[in-house]
Formats: sequence, C-alpha cells, structure tokens
Amino acid sequence: MAAKYEDNAAVANFVEYLKIPSVQPNINYDACVTFLQRQAKEIGLSVKIYEVVPRKPIVVLTWPGKEPSLPTVLLNSHMDVVPVFENSWTYPPFSGHIDKDGKIFARGSQDMKCVGIQYLEAIRILKQSGVQLKRTLHVSFVPDEEIGGLDGMKKFVLTNDFKALNIGFALDEGMANPTEEFIIFNGERSIWQLHVNCTGPPGHGSLLIPNTAGEKLRYIIDKFMDFREEQNKILHGDSKLTIGDVTTVNLTQVYGGVQSNVIPEKLTAVFDIRLAVTVNHVQFENRVKRWCEEAGDGVTFEFEQKNPFVECTKTDASNPYWVAFKKATDEMGLKLDIRIFPGGTDSRYIRRVGIPAIGFSPMNNTPVLLHDHDEFLRADIYLKGIDIYVKLLAAVANV
Repeated sequence: MAAKYEDNAAVANFVEYLKIPSVQPNINYDACVTFLQRQAKEIGLSVKIYEVVPRKPIVVLTWPGKEPSLPTVLLNSHMDVVPVFENSWTYPPFSGHIDKDGKIFARGSQDMKCVGIQYLEAIRILKQSGVQLKRTLHVSFVPDEEIGGLDGMKKFVLTNDFKALNIGFALDEGMANPTEEFIIFNGERSIWQLHVNCTGPPGHGSLLIPNTAGEKLRYIIDKFMDFREEQNKILHGDSKLTIGDVTTVNLTQVYGGVQSNVIPEKLTAVFDIRLAVTVNHVQFENRVKRWCEEAGDGVTFEFEQKNPFVECTKTDASNPYWVAFKKATDEMGLKLDIRIFPGGTDSRYIRRVGIPAIGFSPMNNTPVLLHDHDEFLRADIYLKGIDIYVKLLAAVANV
C-alpha cells in the first residue's frame, strides 16, 4: 500500500512538512517558513511573513479573487506540534512513515499539518483547472497554537496587518471522528483557570487549631467537585450531549505548606474550568465568590486565564458562508455533526474580533489521536480531504 503513494505529489508534500520537527517548546520555525515559501512559489501565491513577536512568524499565502474589495476568506492552520514520547511510538514520530495499510505516522498528521497542506493542494488543483474565485483566499500558518496562541493568533488579530486582510469568514481546525460523520465546530467553551488561595493560622501539626487553611481548602475542593459531578450527570444523562455541551472542572494542582509537622498559613488549589457556551459568566463568578465566602475568612481567588464570552458562529440562514458550506457538503453527501469544540483553538481569537469561524478537519472514519502516541492519518482520508476542500473553498469564496 505504501508503494501506491510513492509518486503522489500531494502525499510527498504532506510527508515533507511532517518531517519538520516544529515541536514545542522553543521552536525554530525557519524550516517551516522555507517550506511554505517554496509551496507558494510552486502554486503561484504571494506570501507575506508577519512577526508580531520576534522569532514567531505568521506566514500568509494569498490567492487574489476576482473581486478583491469583497471581504476575504481565511484558511488557518498552526505550524507547531506537541511534544512526543518517542519510545512509545512504533515509527519515529517525525519520519512520516507510511505503513502497508497506507497510514501516515507522524506528530502533526492529525493536529494539524494535514489541514494546512490540504488547503494548499486544493488551491493548486483549482488554479491548475483555470478557476478564479470571487473572493480572495488567505492561507495562514501561525505559531504557538499548542501553547495557547498567546504570541500567535491572539496578538495577530489585534494588528492593523490582520485588519488589512479584510476577513469575512474563517476556517480552522476541527477533529478526527471514528464514525462516517464529519464534525463541525461552531464555538468553543471559555477557558477559566483559577487559583483559590486558602489562608489560616499556622501552628504545630499535633494541635487542632480552628479555621486552618486545610479546612477551608477541603470546603472549596468539595464545592468544585460537587459541581463537577452535577455536570457529569447532565452529560451522561442525555445521549445527544457531547463534552463540549457541559462545563468541565478539574483540580489540576494543590500546593503550599513548608513541612509535614507545620500547619500551613496558606494552601492553594488550581482548577481548570471550561465554561459551556450556555453559562452566564457573571453568575458563575459570583458562585465562586460565594463558595469562597462560605469557606471562611481569608479565602480568595485569582485568574491565571479568563477567556471572555464569545458568540458562537451561526449555522443558519443568517450566515451566507455557512449556507454555501452546507450546500457544498450536502452535494458531496457528507454527514455533518455540529458541536462545540471541547478544547481551545485559534478560532476563539478570530471569533472574538467578530469574524465567523468554523472548525473543520476532513477526517472521518479515523480514530482521534491528537496529542497521542502513534498519531496517524490514512493517506486515502488525507487525499479525500483535498477533494472536499476543492469544493468547499470554491463554495465559500464565491459567496
């Protein structure tokens, strides 16, 4: 089966990109930039490199449309990938090895170097067939999404350079799905990461001093874990719900104290919370304040991260880009499952500045392996994704 794809240029480009170890942390993106510049030259696209933060390039390849004054379409992907535990991989994680079943093994094969190359290969096909689209397409390759996009898309959307791209609609990453359906993500939960600090009188570990930090910490943890269990019951009580439809709470760190026989004056619990799109942010923060007050004096909280509420992208007749997207998928006979993304992608920053965005990775009949050992994508699924994008890009760019 591997021999079947040896002479396939689209597969070769994908494998070459996968072989670039753009792995967090402290990435040198030079090899990615050089690769993308060569792709742009081969396809006939202009390329611009923006550095909002030094050594964190944002590469934008552009195909002008027939009506360049119209709002444009952004096709976004990220260049970085998460670390690997190499000993747990069947094949080297940056080899792009294709096995006898046509599986392409590499970190980034699903998340999300596939999508970036699929955009380019679809544009290559459209250009070679003599098509010219109405709207301009911008294909962006951004840094640092895997560590929150803080020096990438989050800052880029606030620049005049980004505003000058005049974007009306964006596509970004989605996720694989083991069934025949393609998952569409039109929104994301808001990430809140907070530290709850519990203080109390210190003393000897042999005493029963009242109002200790430990007692207050227990109350706080119980409140958050009880709420977590409520959400768990809601999720498992309705088969139509997915993890993105509920608020998740996880205790991720507990720290404080000086030694085992000293009652500490301060203990801290850290919670990772992903607020469902239906949650009122003010009301939820007031609930946390109330828990802290109930726990006792000297209990406070502070945010490590606090994403604002962002409207979901409309998937109805009010969004002409969605109408075009859906019509194209219907014509291809694709079955769609619209969900809220369970994690965080760069789409949240795009939506935050008022641009509708859809998360979509054309990987059905594929196990979810992002961030996992032996991440792979079958070559036939990858190539089918290119054909899907040929029709999708033409549809949304001709709105």
